[in-house]
Amino acid sequence: MSVEPPEAPERFRQAVTSLREAEHNPNVTLREVPAPARAAPYSFAISAEVLRGDDDLAAGRFVVLHDPDGNDAWEGDTRVVAFVQADVDDEMGADPLLAQVGWAWLLDALDAHGARHHAVGGTVTRTASSRFGAMADEPDSSDVELRCSWTPDDGDLAAHLAAFCDLICSMAGLPPTQPAGVLPLPTAL
Repeated sequence: MSVEPPEAPERFRQAVTSLREAEHNPNVTLREVPAPARAAPYSFAISAEVLRGDDDLAAGRFVVLHDPDGNDAWEGDTRVVAFVQADVDDEMGADPLLAQVGWAWLLDALDAHGARHHAVGGTVTRTASSRFGAMADEPDSSDVELRCSWTPDDGDLAAHLAAFCDLICSMAGLPPTQPAGVLPLPTAL
C-alpha cells in the first residue's frame, strides 16, 4: 500500500488526497498498490483494470513521483508516470497508425479533462504474437502498450487521474466518459 510519511511535503500530501477523492470512469477499477521506492523521495501508485466479465480488457498503473528539490528532467518537483497495456484485435494491431492513435488518446484525454501539464513524453508499442509447438492451439494475439510521463502544472491531480482512466478505457475499446450535460450520439437509428 502506498503510504505518505507524516513528514511528506504538503504539496505531495495534497496530490495524494486529490487522487483518493477523485471521481473516475466507473468502468475502471482502481486500487492503491506499492509505489516504486527508489524513483523519488516520495511516491504513490494506483493500479487500474478494465474488465468485461472475467476478461481483462486493459490494465495499467498511475504513479506519482515527488522530489521537493525538483528534477531538471521533469521540469518540476512532481512527475506522473503512467503505463497501460491492452489486447487489441488483429486488424487494429496491424494498423500502422495505432501508435499515433494511442498517443493521441493520451493527449486528448489530458486536454478533455483540463489536466494542465508540460514535459510530456513516452512510447507506444504494438506487439503481435504467434504461438508454435505445444502452444500452437492458442490463438494469435495483438496488444498495445503505452508508457508515458508528464509534469502536472499544479498539485491537484484529480483531472490527471480522470484522463488516465479515459485513456485506459480508450485502449480497452470503451468510449471515454461524457462531460456533464453532453449525451453521446446514438449508433443506430
